[in-house]
Amino acid sequence: MPQTLPPGRFTETYLDYQALTAQLQQWADTYPDVVRLESLTRTPEGRDVWLLVVGPDPDRQRPGVWIDGNMHGAELAGSSVALAIAEAAIDLHHPPGPLDAALPAHLLDWLTDVLFYVCPRISPDGAEHVIRTGSCTRSAPRRAAHAQRDPYWEPADIDGTGWCRMLRIEDPAGDFVAAADRPGLMLPRTIDDPPPYYRLYPEGLIENWDGETLPQSSGLAGVTDFNRNFPWSWQPEPEQVGAGDFPGSEPETRAVIDYAVRHPNLYAWLNLHTFGGVFIRPRIDVPDTRMDQADLALYRQLEAWGEETIGYPTVSGFEQFTYEPEKPLHGDLVEFAYHQRGCLAEVCELWDLFRTLDRPLAKRFVENYSALGRDDMLRLASWDADHNGGRLFRDWRTAEHPQLGPVEVGGVNPLIGVWNPPLERLAGICERMSEYWLRVAAMLPRLELAEISIEMVTPQLNRITVRLRNRGYLATDGLSTTRESPWNEPIRASLQCDGCHLPPGEHAQRTLPSLDGWGRGQGVWSHMPWLQRSRGSGHEAVLRWLVRGTGSVQLQCGNPRLGWLVRQLTLPLQ
Repeated sequence: MPQTLPPGRFTETYLDYQALTAQLQQWADTYPDVVRLESLTRTPEGRDVWLLVVGPDPDRQRPGVWIDGNMHGAELAGSSVALAIAEAAIDLHHPPGPLDAALPAHLLDWLTDVLFYVCPRISPDGAEHVIRTGSCTRSAPRRAAHAQRDPYWEPADIDGTGWCRMLRIEDPAGDFVAAADRPGLMLPRTIDDPPPYYRLYPEGLIENWDGETLPQSSGLAGVTDFNRNFPWSWQPEPEQVGAGDFPGSEPETRAVIDYAVRHPNLYAWLNLHTFGGVFIRPRIDVPDTRMDQADLALYRQLEAWGEETIGYPTVSGFEQFTYEPEKPLHGDLVEFAYHQRGCLAEVCELWDLFRTLDRPLAKRFVENYSALGRDDMLRLASWDADHNGGRLFRDWRTAEHPQLGPVEVGGVNPLIGVWNPPLERLAGICERMSEYWLRVAAMLPRLELAEISIEMVTPQLNRITVRLRNRGYLATDGLSTTRESPWNEPIRASLQCDGCHLPPGEHAQRTLPSLDGWGRGQGVWSHMPWLQRSRGSGHEAVLRWLVRGTGSVQLQCGNPRLGWLVRQLTLPLQ
């Protein structure tokens, strides 16, 4: 069972709500110059969905990245990695940090002007339920409105151990058999297996029970899956299981949506899940041949960093992570961030269990989750005993169930070892993921006033020339996919005069197109030795104003995504 430890030791255990809150408040109290803690919303059970903003002067709008974790209750490692990235971002401003040796100095310096928005636990109610009981909770422990009267399994500690595992009931029509030499391990029954046979259910009580029919317990029926509750391509039940009543129907998802809309300065988004050891990128609705190829090249760069830094492959959501081939999921957070907020967004399924078991990966990555054979399961049990402290499997013991009578309690609890990595591996995963995401954060655009000059044309007339430049990897409008979105505003420049004035025909307001970044991703023709070419000077723009008289002018350039550059200029007195 996860134990709470003092703040600052989040890589050694999985924190409950109280310890998580204490860690975040400790950072906010210790580093008020660069850390601000705020609550996105309060859950139905009264817990805050915390957001940590890291960066000096967080109200000064400028490009930023978003990191979230634990939107599914049992996926606690996402919170740990989100906290590690937050700590790495704080260390940028209070060196030395553990990543100083891993990243070049110029990159660390660049990152000091990036805002990091870290929501370590989107579902504190779900995580607390899992930590308290050990039972699976998809997102939050509450029933959807349409399923209030349906029978379902409610976790309960039947045998008094303080932890929920499985119920085993002998049944000649059962679909499981016990492994001969691995206590607690159950195997899918084959036609060659002799009895006894068993049925397996979660340890708990049946709510709304009719006294006869045992309900299924998939963990998805009757609940809202937060990752099906976002507005991109949302579809209702039964078209999309777990959709919720409407997009953003849950207070936690609605708060994330609202915050993202109010902060167009987000350029990259990391959505942390478990398990699998894989990055999943857009798009989830079409194959790569129909994806914007400029965006795809950027994701190829992320893929290279992911393989190099943490050893995880990157796969297409549509081609390798739809549960049914060519049947897209709906209401997905990453697709919302990519399509509707213009973010270089991806999922990371932390913890590479399949490679730990030395199992060849399936061609479609999602099939790894249903492809374990008996040898793989026996190998998992051996690995659990040798390298995971025996956390997964426990032998069966008899107990009296209040509704079902005599049962056996035991078997598997996947929380640590399957759903989440062993605690002994957590620190390494946190460190490598922090290094990876800081590289992604370094791709953000950065608008600068590269040159400002004032030239006297006549004794009463001056010409102000301004050269704007984007020094960042990404273009100022981010991804090609959302370039035309109305919230993705062009760069605007204005001149406000005090004591002087613009002559007739000279306009104070100017509108500029997006400025190119220097990066293009990987696998583009113009990088190849046989056709190496730069894109001209599309990363710069020149503005000129004529100003009559003497006095001062205020120059302002930018937009809501990039932030605003403001300069006060004094015209020479004549």
